[in-house]
Amino acid sequence: MEMVAAAPAPAPEMPAEEEMALIRDITVAAEAHAKEGDTFFLITTRWWQSWIDYVIQDLTSATSNGSHHNEFGSNTSRRPGAIDNSDLIDDTAHLNYMEIELHDSLVEGRDYILLPQQVWEKLHGWYGGGPTLPRKAINTGFSQTDLAIEVYPLRLQLLLMPKGERAIIRISKKDTVGELHKKACEPFDLIPDEVCIWDYYGQTKHTLMDNLEKTLDDANIQMDQDILVEITTDANGTLDGGCMSSIQDNEFFERGSTSLIADTSKSGLSKENLASNNYASRSYNSSLALSNGDLDNVHGTSGMTTRGSPSGLTGLINLGNTCYMNSAIQCLVHTPEFARYFREDYHREINWQNPLGMVGELALAFGELLRKLWAPGRAPVSPRPFKMKLSRFASQFSGNNQHDSQELLAFLLDGLHEDLNRVKHRPYIRSKDADGRSDEEVADEYWANHIARNNSIIVDVCQGQYKSTLVCPVCGKVSVTFDPFMYLSLPLQFASTRSMSVVVFSCDGSAPPTPFTVSLPKQGRCRDLFQALSNACSLRNGERLLIAEIRNHRIYRFLEDPVLQLSTVNDDDHLAVYRLPKLERRANYIQFVHRREDLDHGHNSSLMSWKPYGVPLLAQISRNETVTGYDIHELVRKMFLPMLRNQDSQHSAVQSSVSTRTQSYHTDSSKFQLHLVDDNSTVIEKSDDAIRVPQSSLATVVFVNWSKADLKKINTHHLENLPEVFKFAPPAKRTRSEPLSLYSCLDAFLREEPLVPEDMWYCPRCKEQRQASKKLDLWRLPEVLVIHLKRFSFSRSTRQKLEIFVNFPIHNFDLTRYIANKKSSHRQIYELYAVSNHYGSMASGHYTAFIKLLDENRWYNFDDSQVSAINEEDVKSGAAYVLFYRRVREQDGAVINGTQLSVSRNHRSSQR
Repeated sequence: MEMVAAAPAPAPEMPAEEEMALIRDITVAAEAHAKEGDTFFLITTRWWQSWIDYVIQDLTSATSNGSHHNEFGSNTSRRPGAIDNSDLIDDTAHLNYMEIELHDSLVEGRDYILLPQQVWEKLHGWYGGGPTLPRKAINTGFSQTDLAIEVYPLRLQLLLMPKGERAIIRISKKDTVGELHKKACEPFDLIPDEVCIWDYYGQTKHTLMDNLEKTLDDANIQMDQDILVEITTDANGTLDGGCMSSIQDNEFFERGSTSLIADTSKSGLSKENLASNNYASRSYNSSLALSNGDLDNVHGTSGMTTRGSPSGLTGLINLGNTCYMNSAIQCLVHTPEFARYFREDYHREINWQNPLGMVGELALAFGELLRKLWAPGRAPVSPRPFKMKLSRFASQFSGNNQHDSQELLAFLLDGLHEDLNRVKHRPYIRSKDADGRSDEEVADEYWANHIARNNSIIVDVCQGQYKSTLVCPVCGKVSVTFDPFMYLSLPLQFASTRSMSVVVFSCDGSAPPTPFTVSLPKQGRCRDLFQALSNACSLRNGERLLIAEIRNHRIYRFLEDPVLQLSTVNDDDHLAVYRLPKLERRANYIQFVHRREDLDHGHNSSLMSWKPYGVPLLAQISRNETVTGYDIHELVRKMFLPMLRNQDSQHSAVQSSVSTRTQSYHTDSSKFQLHLVDDNSTVIEKSDDAIRVPQSSLATVVFVNWSKADLKKINTHHLENLPEVFKFAPPAKRTRSEPLSLYSCLDAFLREEPLVPEDMWYCPRCKEQRQASKKLDLWRLPEVLVIHLKRFSFSRSTRQKLEIFVNFPIHNFDLTRYIANKKSSHRQIYELYAVSNHYGSMASGHYTAFIKLLDENRWYNFDDSQVSAINEEDVKSGAAYVLFYRRVREQDGAVINGTQLSVSRNHRSSQR
């Protein structure tokens, strides 16, 4: 960090065109040689854009003979004034030694641009201004090219013991413990040899930081955590061994926040600055800034208030790509059962010893954030302390990358459960076989065993129970288990079918390549594809189909096994189907791989080479059959006849004369020459000489080398454009009469289907792994039902988002018919109260949350720090990603035709 430097006098002006050219050249050179340790500088986007407008319009004006006018007058931009980075600076937060503090929520591109040092120095020399905001490039991976600019270095809270003084510093996470040791002494005017420092995360002594060569990143030091600075000598200068002792220093914090605020004067921090560094919102008046302890005293231990200001309408500041976290948190915070629980005294249920938990720290961080969000007022809250704890225990959510709100929800629910598990010593319980017992008895036993090991507010509210049935396809063995679930992940599909597109190639020249798209069972097998294609192309007796997957213009594999699962074929695979005559003997295959001319421009000359191209054609020959060069040429000639562009191609001669790589080709539009070579580059002559076709697991390769002139004589459309099995495209907008219903998604989720090959089941009767069929049923439903709509699909090379509108009920979501426990007499009715939305693509999306405040019976849109009321009809959209439903109890009133006749105290009457 650097202090504000005095602005130099601006340099004489130069033409804007020259400025732009010089900056462009410097930028390209600097970025090409960027390395760890290089300095970059922040510049406000506002000023940068004004400079861009200036140099671009000047260039435009120059190309328009110096005049650039429209009917509204001049459109020229003036030369910008001095650089002014003041809008990036948080004036309320001053660290020691006049270091400059940035606003917490700056976003690159929107608020600032990062410039290489050479570019900054040139612009600063021309325009002057400031303040100067340098940042270092650090290495973030194993490669020297994995660089990132550390815009926000670690901000650490220093606590000096035994004096109790405090200070705040900034330091790079790539700096060493030794550099931190020196910097921690400076605010207190201490000699480094007389102090030691501790990792004091969570105000608990973790590690004596005595490995001076270790980086702070390797030492797992987190943003905004405490560092204990401990004086090791007494007043007489003798060593008291304090660093090695387990002294009782926590009573300093037990005195409460009042003593903390009183002591800040010793370190030069005012009460306002302390609050600012604890992420108090900038919209608060500094005279009202209070510590967390003071807020608890104002609002009471439960966080409840009787003031008239609204509660539960507080937004969350986006810390940089944290909209996914903000959306998930708002949905959980506004779950009524959680809002009540965490505003009461939940600390007594924290499981401090659970090895699967996070020592209660996740629960504490979530509880504190929930209380802030339910406190009176509308000023946005920064979730940085919570994000810091989250990153400590789940490194996948560290940094500023965008993540999946559902993945975060899954982690939070599981983590909060472990932190709040009431079971301190989990018993070992072995599941028993059903042995003819009723499903009800076995299900209750499974649930009791589960509760004996897992008992928390999360289980009380969010966990239900599946009935899972596996059937062995060989011996018919049936296995039934009853497993817990936290949420349902539903596929977005209308039915259990799948479309597959292929191109059929006739190997006898009777028809041109023809594309087909067929509909098959979602969990179908290759025999289903054979049958559908046979019907589609009117396969004749004496013919058969051979399906091949094509990769890199060659046959990658044949799909000949009729029981092969079609799930092994990805949507982005390419399938060619060859129509062949049936042979009495087993066949050998020849694949004709096309190649076209490709000029390789070397240093001294251009060399012609052959580049693979298009879809290979296939021919078959009976094993042990003798073929000649003439036979092979004739096979190719037949296959190409229907592809000739000439209408009279069937009657024109196709010359198949022998040629070498350097031989000229005939250009007669009615003829083309075949240049065939094997994979050893040996020319296959059109002669009666016998050629041996070796046996191969795939097909022997023969290359067809095409000249540019001859290639123009062939209709190559289907050779060049083999479609993907399923080409993803946003579906057409559906009419109101045919939406994808949430019930349809649930039907697809619960449908019986075979296990995928990777999840083979061990049959206890067969004593072997079997591809059993699996059927899920809902047995026990939770108070809060979380439903994840699987909008994101993944294949070998693509990641896609399904932009499908799902018609989900807001009221009267009736799941009664889905309950497999038929002895349950209660209706299973749910009502929507929260939605996590995802807008945009996978690469550049944005998350928001729709929340219903039950006390107000009104819906709100929570978009990071912005909160606004919306109409209920706006809740349904194609962006819905995770749905949150609450059970409607019978005492809440009967529900008839979507109208609730009476409501409890928590549900006011609503307009349906």
